[in-house]
Formats: sequence, structure tokens, C-alpha cells
Amino acid sequence: MKRYIKIIRVLFLFFIISTVGSVIIYRFVPVYYTPLMIIRCWQQKMEGKPVKLKHQWVSREHISPHLPMAVIASEDNLFAEHHGFDFNQIKKAIQENKQRKRRRGASTISQQTAKNVFLWPSSDWLRKGLEAYFTILIELFWDKERIMEVYLNSIEMGNGIYGAEAVAKEHFNTKAESLNRSQCALIAASLPNPLRLNSAAPSSYMQKRKQKILKLMNQIKPFSMNQE
Repeated sequence: MKRYIKIIRVLFLFFIISTVGSVIIYRFVPVYYTPLMIIRCWQQKMEGKPVKLKHQWVSREHISPHLPMAVIASEDNLFAEHHGFDFNQIKKAIQENKQRKRRRGASTISQQTAKNVFLWPSSDWLRKGLEAYFTILIELFWDKERIMEVYLNSIEMGNGIYGAEAVAKEHFNTKAESLNRSQCALIAASLPNPLRLNSAAPSSYMQKRKQKILKLMNQIKPFSMNQE
């Protein structure tokens, strides 16, 4: 029994050191690949489709200032104020999901970043628990500007397209730093389901979402990734 307890302690210590260490490293080092990118490539190969992976890390100075505002308006209005979790939205989602067939999520940008960078895409309780753990870590060791920078570089924005630079080139034939407000709002409108909602060929539904996002961008508190 003592031997098993010792093994468990060693494994627990290894888990803490490795996870905290990786979060600290990513505070300074670009995130070039994520588990989701690898999983999507494997899925494409298993389905007999061409493997597509478009991703290029760019620093925060080379991302349009409209894009963080658009994703905050679309995904997480209180991003700059909360500490990783929006408990009011979580309560609302729990209540609404009792009546809805299609479940509504309440993940913040911090939670989505934790999932994208460190975990796998699923809805099991293990992943949700680890997502909460990594969310606490990145909120502890990263500032909000870094969380947004990593989020905008790693989020899935289309079929085989990850991050602001890739979607700017693939969908708008430009660079991330040159995206205008309308383009950023369209990208944000696609984020609930980027494999189905195409910012390069927006549906009427996406156009309506874009207009709502543009209005919200004028109402929410300004957020900049380039604060000193």
C-alpha cells in the first residue's frame, strides 16, 4: 500500500510540475501546434480527405485591433473583467439547457484557450475538469493580453484554418493586421461552428450575426492587446 501511495504521489507531482511548467513556457513561447490541429488532421486522413492545416503564428502587434473586440462582443462580453469564468452565464446556460434540445455553452475566451492549447475537443467530465484547471493556471500566469493573443492564434476559424493570419489569407486575401471591422465581425460570427459557418461566404444568418456583433463592438468596453 505504501508503494502505491508513493507512486500516486510521484505521478501527482509530475502532473503538477508538467502542467504548470507548460503554462509558464507558453506565457512566452508561440503556440505553433495544438491538440485540435493534430486531431483534425488525423480525422481528415481517416476520412480519405486531403490533410489541410493552415496556421501561422503572428504577434499581437500584427493582429487587427478590431478582431479582439469582435470576439469579445461575440463570445465573452466580460472577458476583461472576469477571472476565467462567467458564473452568471453558466447559471443561465444551465437553466436554458433544461428547455433546449440543442445545448448552449457558456465557455469564456479563457476557457476556450485552455481547451484549444492543452486539451482535446469533447464534452466528457474529465476534459471539463482539466479545462477548469488549465483556465485557472492561465489566468494566474498569463495576463489578459496574452490570453487573447494565444486565443486569436490558435482558435479554429474554418476547415483546416487556425488563427487570425491563416483566416485572413484564406478567406480575405489579406493579413491579420489589415482585417477591417466588418471582416473581423464575420470571423467572430463563424466561431460557434467554424466548420459549418464560412466567413468567406457568409449566409444570411451570419450577416445578421455580423450586424449584431458590430453594434456590440460599439457598446462594450474597449480592449487592446498592446497595452504597456
